Amino acid sequence: MTFGLGTWQVLRRQDKINMLEYRQRRLDMEPMKLKDISPSNNDLQSLEFRRVFGKGVFDDKRSIYVGPRSRSISGVTENGYYLITPLMPISGDPESVKFPVLVNRGWVPRSWRDKFLETLDDAGKPTEALETSVQKSEEKSWWKPWSKKPKNVEEHVATVASVEVLGVIRGSEKPSIFVPANDPASSQWFYVDTVAIAHASGLPADTLYIEDINENVNPSNPYPVPKDVNTLIRSSVMPQDHLNYMLTWYSLSAAVTFMAFKRLRQKKSRR
Repeated sequence: MTFGLGTWQVLRRQDKINMLEYRQRRLDMEPMKLKDISPSNNDLQSLEFRRVFGKGVFDDKRSIYVGPRSRSISGVTENGYYLITPLMPISGDPESVKFPVLVNRGWVPRSWRDKFLETLDDAGKPTEALETSVQKSEEKSWWKPWSKKPKNVEEHVATVASVEVLGVIRGSEKPSIFVPANDPASSQWFYVDTVAIAHASGLPADTLYIEDINENVNPSNPYPVPKDVNTLIRSSVMPQDHLNYMLTWYSLSAAVTFMAFKRLRQKKSRR
């Protein structure tokens, strides 16, 4: 049995080496332009681990937080979340993405998430008040034919700046048996399920999902923290670990074989 486990580690080690080398080759390829990628004519799975870049605007109101996810900072572990936001096309901009893209913008602490959600709630209040005001104006105009409707109703819409994103195409996560199921109805997301997140964001099921790897972080505004691209060519169990396990199992196999041989030899000598 121990010999079989050692052989299994040999096979697993080679599979892991092939997987990491495949990812490295993909990441070394020239980045693709998001504006040239269409979900309708591309097999998105075949594009995984390709670097891409593109331009668009973040729809913050449709952001989703996946977590909790811990992050170690100077030896101190802090809980937080992944921030996933749809990157939307810019009308009339030839360099903009042509279709919405889900972007994992990186890690944020819990306090940042709470403050961000409060800001969005506050930003929505003027719009609701404006809609109520417009409705009242229209009602007054209906029962007073001589009263004039406002010529122009200026909606106070916040100016959204365009952003340039550099990321890596990824797929859904495969959660372990210990990770709870996602609950979109209550906005609780414990792992990345691209189809479910796209549906919750009002986007097509085949929406592209990328992880931001931009290293140019503004020190005055450090969050979200983009993913370190080097983590994509690392695994929880590296080839060296498989080698160590292999040597351990083969050593145990050799020791057990030697002990069995010695015991059988002693029995023969007594006869």
